[in-house]
Amino acid sequence: MKLRLRLLLLVTLFTSISINAEQVKREDREPEAATGFNQKKAHLASEYMVVAANPYASWAGKNILKNGGNAIDAAIAVQAMLTLVEPQSSGIGGGNFILYWDNKAKKLFAYDGRETAPSKVNAYLFMQDGKPMKWRDAVVGGRSVGVPGALKALQKAHSEFGSMEWETLFSDAISTAEEGFTVSPRLERLLALKFHPGLQDFLSSKAYFYPNGKELTQGTNKKNTKLARVLRNIAQQGADYFYQGELAEKIAKTAQLATINPGLLTKEDIQNYSAKKRDAVCGYYRTYKICGMPPPSSGGISVLQILKMLEGFDLAKMGPNSVPAMHLFTQSSKLAYADRKMYIADSDFSQLPFAALISQSYLSRRADSIDLKKDMSFARPGDPYITASLGQDTSFELPNTSHVSIIDKHGNAVAMTSSIEFAFGSGLMVEGFLLNNQLTDFSLHPSPNNRPALNRVEPNKRPKSAMSPTMVFDQNDQLVLVLGSPGGSRIVSYVAQTIIGVLDWGLDIQQAINLPKVTNRNDYTALEKGTLAETWKSDFEALGHNVKVIDLNSGLHGIQISGKTLIGGADPRREGIAVGE
Repeated sequence: MKLRLRLLLLVTLFTSISINAEQVKREDREPEAATGFNQKKAHLASEYMVVAANPYASWAGKNILKNGGNAIDAAIAVQAMLTLVEPQSSGIGGGNFILYWDNKAKKLFAYDGRETAPSKVNAYLFMQDGKPMKWRDAVVGGRSVGVPGALKALQKAHSEFGSMEWETLFSDAISTAEEGFTVSPRLERLLALKFHPGLQDFLSSKAYFYPNGKELTQGTNKKNTKLARVLRNIAQQGADYFYQGELAEKIAKTAQLATINPGLLTKEDIQNYSAKKRDAVCGYYRTYKICGMPPPSSGGISVLQILKMLEGFDLAKMGPNSVPAMHLFTQSSKLAYADRKMYIADSDFSQLPFAALISQSYLSRRADSIDLKKDMSFARPGDPYITASLGQDTSFELPNTSHVSIIDKHGNAVAMTSSIEFAFGSGLMVEGFLLNNQLTDFSLHPSPNNRPALNRVEPNKRPKSAMSPTMVFDQNDQLVLVLGSPGGSRIVSYVAQTIIGVLDWGLDIQQAINLPKVTNRNDYTALEKGTLAETWKSDFEALGHNVKVIDLNSGLHGIQISGKTLIGGADPRREGIAVGE
């Protein structure tokens, strides 16, 4: 009860958020509608820190750390709480990528909890009459649901590094689900906008999110007793409760019997799921080591590509919020996104060594095409694989996501990005939680231009993801930065720009997160609406850019280590907070 009362006060801080529904256009849809900008200050601590996307989740993680748990323990508590209070973004019905830094052993571990395609799918899952399905038909309903992996990855990490009993890590989420949580302004706005095109078409989801035909309203108390029961059983029985029994059957049947786009997910698919432990992707940017997730995440490769191709330019001299620096950033981004669209896919289904994409010689050749005085227009993929003949990915890639950064009192750290893909996922709800629509992160067309897409749908394959949990180390292999973000395919840009803000421009993590966002996914240069970036439009156009001024809805959460001080930063564009002592 104390936790709920404390968080009620925190949630009321965001009541000033407003949004114009006209800003949200279905033909140019971002992963989530922007819901305002609430200025935040860096939070300082000396022992431990948690930064998550909702105050309830941040405090649940802090409670674990305060009571002797470590970063992995706290991540489990945070994810359980996010399933309840931020259902539009992530949850046990989705997947995740986890980086874990073992500070004593000085080793980094990567856990892949990405969803997998059902065993009965084929490459034409999203094709109809020889064409890719329309957006609504692909995203909504059972066809897009992959096997959820978040719980399995968390349990795998906990079995190796957890310090508290598994059962104790769900207590805050269970009690809050039973007593009720205070609906946030952001959740209300997304429901009021009817941002998900099919959420009201499914009885369970409609009853939960639109009681009496009207969306949940901010400030009201919302209980979720079904989810409380599921979490209690998971706490007592482990992840097997989710994957091996009656709940697995319910999840499969919900996908198979969906009234829109019935899917192919089976109970056996869920039972056979396994999280994977992988080697992190690491490379050097100036004097720092940048580490991220390997494929099927593009984060470790694409973030590093953007940074490495900028090493030949003196960004520090240009300074933050300068058109020359951000022009260079867009050019490097174009090249990285061109490669990303062609070459990133589940490495278990590819014979192409992804290390070729981050080799110094290859990236130096790519960087030669960057011109300080003009836009390169459309960037073509590079040729790291001479014999490869591939088609470019045609996925929608509109993931709705959440990122968590944690450092415990022993210096262990977690960077975890989790997702159910689009806002409110597939729209299907099972026992109080939403199911993902991650299969639309595959290329909807298996062979564009009559060439096979590396990221095409295949049985038991994991779709490509932009999720980019990242850790940065100094020349002495000391951890200095833990970060990540939601934001769909723009995640890569958000993370790379923030790293530049800290390493090149000397900003603290909060200042770097606050920077006006500029992105280019090899399409157009997007300048963040309502920020200083708006004033750069004519300057970019003079350099030949195709410019759009739009909302850029990052959700960066990071922790910077400066000596013995932890500096926590939470994105002012969302509801997250940093807490610690």
